Amino acid sequence: MSRVVHFEIHAEDPERALAFYQGVVGWQFQKWAGPMDYWLIVTGPDSEKGINGGMIRRMGPAPSEGQAVNAYACTIQVAALDETVAKATAAGAVIALPKMPIPGIGWLAYIKDTEGNIVGVMQPDPQAK
Repeated sequence: MSRVVHFEIHAEDPERALAFYQGVVGWQFQKWAGPMDYWLIVTGPDSEKGINGGMIRRMGPAPSEGQAVNAYACTIQVAALDETVAKATAAGAVIALPKMPIPGIGWLAYIKDTEGNIVGVMQPDPQAK
């Protein structure tokens, strides 16, 4: 069986996206020294469950408003969903799907980041109903 080992964010304005993710979820970014605009993303220590990723300048048009999801949607685990969604919207995100329970798992919401990408935000809670 094969596992996902890397994700990529496509951004019209990488500096804006970098500021958004640093401010909302505390990710660390490092500009790659290669021939293209690319940033490596560290989402947490290697000792914790999860993966790291990258960000690249978007090469085509941004997702259209109301367009169906046509890519992988990544979900970020957070300690406090309501607080994270509030930080995200204050930083320019838009709620795509409001908070809802995933019974026995936790609370989930979807937001659109500053680049129009849909991102899941999940707070574990086995009592969620």
